Amino acid sequence: MDPMPESLQLQSLPLFPLGTVLYPNGVLPLQIFEVRYLDMIGKCHKSGAPFGVVALTEGSEVRQLIATADAASAPSGDAFAHEAFNDVGTLAIITTLTRPQAGLIMVHCLGTQRIRITKREKLKYGLWVGDVDLLPPDAAVDIPPDLQVTADALGQIIQSLQAKGMQQEQLPFGKPYRLDECGWVANRWCELLQLPLELKQRLMALENPLVRLELVHDILVRAGIPGLAP
Repeated sequence: MDPMPESLQLQSLPLFPLGTVLYPNGVLPLQIFEVRYLDMIGKCHKSGAPFGVVALTEGSEVRQLIATADAASAPSGDAFAHEAFNDVGTLAIITTLTRPQAGLIMVHCLGTQRIRITKREKLKYGLWVGDVDLLPPDAAVDIPPDLQVTADALGQIIQSLQAKGMQQEQLPFGKPYRLDECGWVANRWCELLQLPLELKQRLMALENPLVRLELVHDILVRAGIPGLAP
């Protein structure tokens, strides 16, 4: 999907609050059974329209509820009244959709462009919609020599997964692999690392991809990743 014009604004965009952060070019599998999302996801898939993924700051851990695929565990009505989420999120497009049984949709989504919510509204059944501005995509900044080890280590992980016979649809990364770009490498590491949700959010929202990769490199060094040195 080609990047949308930076000046474009989207109105009444469906929003999907989750207990995770979706990065541009990131892969997100979901199992949908809640009433508030079944119709929304179906319509987005049929029309090819995107929806916004935003990380929760308060309220239900929506993704955990979805993962149970147990409709009886899903709250309703005012149970969603105290949800709160970040203003900066990411557009998602549905790449595959299946309906294994009535009332259950399984999708794979791809993150495209970051968004900033300027207005939000909660509709019937707890569905959120918002007016959003599209944020500029990461500039294609080449990886400097002192950070090349972060790209090399990520490339080794990809090669290792492929050597184990994992098919492309099973890999946590979508193609193309941009191992020469600061933003792409930083984003993939942020997805792999077990970081606090707030830190993942701050890293995703950073406008400078080089600064994001520098911070990721520091995290990797502190974590003792082999091949990375202070």
